[in-house]
Amino acid sequence: MSEAAPSPAPVAILGAGLLGAAMAARLGEQGHDVRLWNRSPERAAQAADGADGVRAVADLAEAVDGAAVVLTVLRDGDAVADVAGRFLPLLGDGPVWVQASTVGPRAAGELRAQADAAGAAFLDAPVSGSTDPARRGALTWLVAGDAAVLDRARPVLDDLGQRVQHVGEAEEASALKLVVNAWMTGATAVMADALALAERLGTDPGALREVLDGGPLGMPYALGKAAMMTSGEYPAGFPAELALKDLDLAADGGALPGALEPVRERLRAVADGGRGREDVAVLAEAPPAQG
Repeated sequence: MSEAAPSPAPVAILGAGLLGAAMAARLGEQGHDVRLWNRSPERAAQAADGADGVRAVADLAEAVDGAAVVLTVLRDGDAVADVAGRFLPLLGDGPVWVQASTVGPRAAGELRAQADAAGAAFLDAPVSGSTDPARRGALTWLVAGDAAVLDRARPVLDDLGQRVQHVGEAEEASALKLVVNAWMTGATAVMADALALAERLGTDPGALREVLDGGPLGMPYALGKAAMMTSGEYPAGFPAELALKDLDLAADGGALPGALEPVRERLRAVADGGRGREDVAVLAEAPPAQG
């Protein structure tokens, strides 16, 4: 009689927001023992409720104890640095810290230094994709770090993503992530403006979607946002306030190039209007300023 395959080592996910909760549910379905921790314990408990293989853990030490991989999926660099200061002394040299939050290259470098000082293995590894791709295991990982450390984390990364792109050894992944998110946000704004133009010219906006769908110009991401814009409902996959945060990181205290700076201004108007938690497709409700 053959022996049963050993169970995979636990995975700690620190951050039970939209993306962290989706990652936890996916990994649990794939047979991983997932400990889900959040600074607000009730949010972790809510995300873990009914999710196979996912256990909400209120104590940070318990979450990371014995974990092979520790994933941080938190809002910004300050939040990650604060939480890392609490869990890094508990890790030793065993687990791999996969830093998946979108924090920008400056903060990513500071977090890598924090990991190095603690003797912890570290990957700068934000993802391209939001909650739905995470649930389907269709994320694209952008990874910077030592190749041998990446190999140790691959069983987890592969169960969450369809592609792992190793882009460098330092903070290249966090820099690339900001570029990718700027492109996605810009494409969303242009789709909103194209639909507005269709209405102005007396053309059914739905006809634009039909022309694009399935053709070489039919970007699935933008078409999904167009469907939200047509319905006027914006359940958050990529909240507008996070898109704004990422463009602010990319600007790094200056102005963004070309059309991206006006898009940032529109996002700021959305956030100031109290709609920042809605999907970035709500840009359709914040038309560009008239010159």
